Amino acid sequence: MANELYEMTVRVFYRKLGRIKYISHLDLVRCVSRCLKRSGLPVWHTLGFNPHIYVTFALPLALGYESECESMDFRLVQALPLQQVVDRLNQVFPQGLEAYRAAPVVQKPEAIAWAEYEITQEFGQGRPEEAGQALEAFCVQPEILVMKRTKKGEKQLDVKPLFSILERECREGALWLRMRTAAGAQKNINPTLVLDAFAAQTGWRADWTRVVRKRILNESLEDFQ
Repeated sequence: MANELYEMTVRVFYRKLGRIKYISHLDLVRCVSRCLKRSGLPVWHTLGFNPHIYVTFALPLALGYESECESMDFRLVQALPLQQVVDRLNQVFPQGLEAYRAAPVVQKPEAIAWAEYEITQEFGQGRPEEAGQALEAFCVQPEILVMKRTKKGEKQLDVKPLFSILERECREGALWLRMRTAAGAQKNINPTLVLDAFAAQTGWRADWTRVVRKRILNESLEDFQ
């Protein structure tokens, strides 16, 4: 019965780059809700005492991270060309948010299993190659134990099977990495957890770090759609 009250569900893929990385996920939800109202799109609202725009996010982004592959779902009470949805959102999005594709929903968020990140770190010592070698030695340990915060408190976790360094280079005096980490509802870690453990164990703590999420993947390492 509820499905009859809206015409279509749309998944919008967008980038979150620049200073907007400093707003929390909760603030992002508020921002997007306001943008949807300003866009004039025929967005479906929830039913009940306090109706509000129904919008969900597949994999919330950590504070301070940037991304080129975020997605959100919302419903329309009237079918529209998907490019029109993208254009109308970009007309009202703040600087740093940019929609680049809209599509029908293919996979449920439960399909998400991995995420890939590009990480750039600068060290006060100015020796990125040495830091990279130390990171390589750190990663070959049989286990890497960290303390991870959960809703039930802190618990010790072995992150060794939950991440991998896919590429490592020195670029313009900085250490550049491509890292894949477990993501989704079942197992989810972000690169900061690994980098903090590396810094605590080796002393190689970066003075500046940039993290950009590049891909969100399913169990088969295919892009989340």
